[in-house]
Amino acid sequence: MTHPTTIPDFADWLAICNVKAAYCRLLDTKQWDAWAELFTPDCVSDTTDSGGTRVEGRAQMVEYVSASLADARTTHHVHQPQMTFDGPDAVDVVWAMQDRVIKDSFDLWGTGHYHERYVRTAEGWRIKSQVLTRLILEVRSGSAMNGAAEPGSTAPG
Repeated sequence: MTHPTTIPDFADWLAICNVKAAYCRLLDTKQWDAWAELFTPDCVSDTTDSGGTRVEGRAQMVEYVSASLADARTTHHVHQPQMTFDGPDAVDVVWAMQDRVIKDSFDLWGTGHYHERYVRTAEGWRIKSQVLTRLILEVRSGSAMNGAAEPGSTAPG
């Protein structure tokens, strides 16, 4: 059975999943130049639901995120992409997510969803817009940090 060329196929689904996997890895390892390449130049990011801000433009977003997370240890996980294709070159994706951010005297753990718009570019699929919504957001401070494991060590347990 053949499909019209306007219908995205599994290769598109896989490529979009790989963009988001790279997003998490590059964000957590602070590879900002490579992370920036996952977005369109005119991207919009909105994290106001979790205490962040709305940022327009790739350069501005990378500057904001890299400054916010400069001294933080982070981990981001995404699961279960729900994709709705809008023609051959655009797709809306909702990702279930979980993250943890340890910085200074606080330890954040949260779950929620990324609501993203991807577009096909000459370089491949890129994130054009992103909204982070939260279902659970727990922030501990002070002595809660004493139980956090340093990189390469084993957490108490």
